[in-house]
Amino acid sequence: MTDAEKYRRRVNAFNKVVAGLQRVGIAFGPMQMLTVAGRKSGQPRTFPIAVVSINGGRYICQAFPKAAWVANVRAADTVTLTRGRRTKAARLVEVPVEERRPVLRELVKQSPASVGNRMVTTGLADAPTPDGVAAAADRIAVFRVEPA
Repeated sequence: MTDAEKYRRRVNAFNKVVAGLQRVGIAFGPMQMLTVAGRKSGQPRTFPIAVVSINGGRYICQAFPKAAWVANVRAADTVTLTRGRRTKAARLVEVPVEERRPVLRELVKQSPASVGNRMVTTGLADAPTPDGVAAAADRIAVFRVEPA
């Protein structure tokens, strides 16, 4: 089993804890529950995701290659974000590659080292530094959260 696969298993276990806390109304860090229609089935898909504030905007960044939520969000008009017991409809607007670089750089600067390390472990970035992650902007989807 690769390091990325081991990491993914740990994250999946952690996500179950976060989802459980959210279901009973307990907000946990920057985590929210993202609900989006499946692009093929149309059925709602819900999972925890970090919504981070950067330079006055709110963003969601991909942490794993080939994440299904990215394709589903690209196909959807709106999503639902739930934090604790508060639910809001939102639009996730994909940020163009050149505009992602400063967002990703700031994400790594303001976050624990584990964020940059995760990008390397999962194969999205070559280095866990702000510049290393920013250089991988063409491989990391970034969405700006806007009101629906």
